[in-house]
Amino acid sequence: MYKKYYVIVLCLSLCVGMRAQEKSDFEVEEITVVQRKKGKVKSRTEAFDTEKINGEELCRAACCNLSEAFETNASVDVAYSDAATGAKQIRLLGLSGTYVQLIQENTPAVRGLAQNFGLEYIPGPWMSSIQVSKGTSSVINGYEATSGQINVELLKPQIQNPLSLNLMVNSEAMGEINLMGGWQVPLKNADPRESLYTGVLAHYTGGFMGMDGNKDSFADMPKTQNANVANRWFYRKGEYTFQAFVRGLYDRRRGGQLADTIANPYHINLDTWRVEGFMKNGYVFDPESGSSVAVITAVSYHNLDNLYGVRNWKANQLNAYLNAIYQGNFEGGGEVDNDHRLSAGLSVNIDNYRERLSILPQALDRLEVVPGIFAEYNLKYDEMLSLVAGVRADYSTRYGFFVTPRANIRYTPFEWWTLRGSVGMGYRSPNAIADNAFILPSSRVLHLTGNIQQERAVNTGLSTTFYIPMGSKELQLSAEYYYTHFINSLIVDMDQDPHAVYIYNQRDVEGAKSFAHSAQIEASMEVLRGWTWTAAFRWTDVEQTTKGADGIYRLRPKALTNRFKGIISTSYQTPLKKWQFDVTAQFNGVGRMPDGFTAYGDLAGGYGTFKPMNWYPQLMAQITKYWRTCSLYVGAENMTNFRQDHPIIDSFNPFGPDFDASMVCGPTMGWKVYVGFRYDLEKKED
Repeated sequence: MYKKYYVIVLCLSLCVGMRAQEKSDFEVEEITVVQRKKGKVKSRTEAFDTEKINGEELCRAACCNLSEAFETNASVDVAYSDAATGAKQIRLLGLSGTYVQLIQENTPAVRGLAQNFGLEYIPGPWMSSIQVSKGTSSVINGYEATSGQINVELLKPQIQNPLSLNLMVNSEAMGEINLMGGWQVPLKNADPRESLYTGVLAHYTGGFMGMDGNKDSFADMPKTQNANVANRWFYRKGEYTFQAFVRGLYDRRRGGQLADTIANPYHINLDTWRVEGFMKNGYVFDPESGSSVAVITAVSYHNLDNLYGVRNWKANQLNAYLNAIYQGNFEGGGEVDNDHRLSAGLSVNIDNYRERLSILPQALDRLEVVPGIFAEYNLKYDEMLSLVAGVRADYSTRYGFFVTPRANIRYTPFEWWTLRGSVGMGYRSPNAIADNAFILPSSRVLHLTGNIQQERAVNTGLSTTFYIPMGSKELQLSAEYYYTHFINSLIVDMDQDPHAVYIYNQRDVEGAKSFAHSAQIEASMEVLRGWTWTAAFRWTDVEQTTKGADGIYRLRPKALTNRFKGIISTSYQTPLKKWQFDVTAQFNGVGRMPDGFTAYGDLAGGYGTFKPMNWYPQLMAQITKYWRTCSLYVGAENMTNFRQDHPIIDSFNPFGPDFDASMVCGPTMGWKVYVGFRYDLEKKED
């Protein structure tokens, strides 16, 4: 979107000739300087290595939900976790999404039972921006971020349009509709500084046709119905601010073997209900110094009833969250700008699970209450230095007392060069089934050995960014390296036996290790007005100790984890924003297969083959036509049509011992075409 950066109107009246008092007026006409707004922005002054993805970047692809918001992003990977349910898995710094703290406006979002499909529960048109932070993040939001944090900001009623509509349909016979609006509510006898707003967000997705493109008897994607409705309120009076948000959703998926071809089909029936809400209260004591207090409360209830053939997984999770924060700013003395900020507070997180899996004899019910306190110091010294140092202390009713120290620093020796470093701890309470639901559509025997312990890791990172002038443009060149060392992790071992999976603590195996290296380089630039390019390459090495079929524990690359990713993305927007053209190419490296499987991805004994591959390409493109209040977009995904031919092992005998839909090491779907329409009734300026 074009933005007016400078509007200068200069009127000069000069009195010439004192006797005649003649006036000559000289007026410079309005000058408008325009520039394309960046879709991805990295702060030059913050200590955290954070990239903000704006709405402009989200519109470069279909972005039906959060799982599709990273197609043009080199740092975050999103791929199908299995070939039968349509569930997607996120990865950051080479580690799965379970180690990424995914929050919604600084409240808990995709965690616990929501790990499997939670990314799809946040519709793309609802999002105003996404902040992706790598490495250790702020202790204010908790202790769970190990590889990073992703915070999603939704549309705000006080700034969103009174009516927005988004319609989309694709070649897989799936369509969706999004309807959003925000309005000011009149108040009688209101104070001039008093205002009230409300907003509604509504979403529906429907996919009613079972398709079997690779002829393996299983539907490529489950039939889906998803209804998602939210209401939000915003109130402000003077220095006091109040927000309330409530949402409910129902998600229904029907997959498995197509009944018209199989006498006794393997059914996959997934039903999810979720209700959530949060309240935020904030008061600014002194606007000049920034002294303020905020209290955030959030509650969610997640219930699922899933059937995978003869396996039944029923579970529900009640989560309650409280975070009270005090923040005070003060300036240091001296001639150099020297700003300080201190944040401190307390938090409580409660998780109550009721869980049953038919193939396990033991109940998985658990209750965990974690109260904690925290403090964080933020220093900004001129434009040269930023430092954030924080620590929190928590007590878990399941795992006891633990401390989370974290530090982030930014140093800018020159205007064109920035250095960042970070180090800190991350903890999480693992959920053996929810974190690994991809193994359920299979005949693997599940073994849970020992008492599950808390996962603990240390993450360290270094990054550097150069801002290189290129004429009137600027080349942004960055490089980074992150290392995550696990003190204890929950190991999902698929190497011991191709017909079983063993889940155990790293600490339970003498000498066991688990770590991840991630290195990335990226370059981006607006080469011509309206024409941007981004190129990036990331290499990852994720290893852990697992037990081989010979009974010997070995440190080896983690199974089914890709080793590298390359991306080239370009976007061109014509003058006056009439048309926009977007193209993105990805080059993805695959990981090793578990022991007992050939390089082709099938069982050593046979039962179907995949295409052999060391890497695979994917190509995406979109064309958008803009009008004043609406736009029409047409695009395609996976235009190379590269996919695993038969990602499901022994798909024609799903009740047999060799059936396995979890051996996914590449795309499971071929090319896809979509068309969509956006309409915005613009908000009238006050």
